[in-house]
Amino acid sequence: MDLKVGKATPKDSKYVEKLESLFPDLPKRNDIFDSLQKAKFDVSGLSTEQMLRKDQKTISRQGTKVAISAIYMDLEAFLQRSGLIADLHAFCQAHNCDVLVTMTIFFNTHNEPVRQLAIFCPHATLRMKICGVLERSHSPSLKLTPAPSTHPHLQAYLQGNTQVSRKKLLPLLQEALSAYFDSMKIPSGQPETEGVCREQADKELDRAGNSLVPGLSQDEEEPPLPPTPMNSLVDECPLDQGLPKLSAEVIFEKCSQISLSQSTAASLSKK
Repeated sequence: MDLKVGKATPKDSKYVEKLESLFPDLPKRNDIFDSLQKAKFDVSGLSTEQMLRKDQKTISRQGTKVAISAIYMDLEAFLQRSGLIADLHAFCQAHNCDVLVTMTIFFNTHNEPVRQLAIFCPHATLRMKICGVLERSHSPSLKLTPAPSTHPHLQAYLQGNTQVSRKKLLPLLQEALSAYFDSMKIPSGQPETEGVCREQADKELDRAGNSLVPGLSQDEEEPPLPPTPMNSLVDECPLDQGLPKLSAEVIFEKCSQISLSQSTAASLSKK
């Protein structure tokens, strides 16, 4: 609830005051906070996998999954854990993660928060894209300073802006995933007309497929079909307008065309 931390909202203040009015015998705020904080930062006896799961969030886009874990200790000490890289690999495989972001937080001797970041990702292009977005971010600015790392799949940082929590980091990671997939759409050095040519080729294939349907030539229009269902009946969903109107005359005419086509084919085979 400290204003200097910049995390409390008016809603937080409202409910804390409500709880204090309901339970007047509660200990002082500072005493409660110190007790909870001590339990939260106690990671003694936990394995690396347990530490990563203790406080974890995930995001995904187009099948690519990013896990973001809070680690309550100094990053340097965390990176020196025995078998850490193997544990990170195992964690990503067990939880189907492509990227693992760890945000460490601890308090220095002056009781000031210290935040650090580590991005673990064996996919070099994806890792570089995420790191680039985080380094160049101005809203908010993380004020990142690269920290030493002995493994090529892991990039570590000191985070100068300690008010940027994981909650504020999530939109930046979403932005990084979007930028990564956008960069994969058109290879660098290729003209943008390539996508137009591909679209034209798809149309030609559709026409060729239609010509193979019995009783349907390229000059004939296909009968109206029900629209492709959407996820829900939201505004402007085609299903809100109902299915296409089919009269008895249209159905009778179509059946007559099919019968005539089959009769013609039968007479030709007899000849």
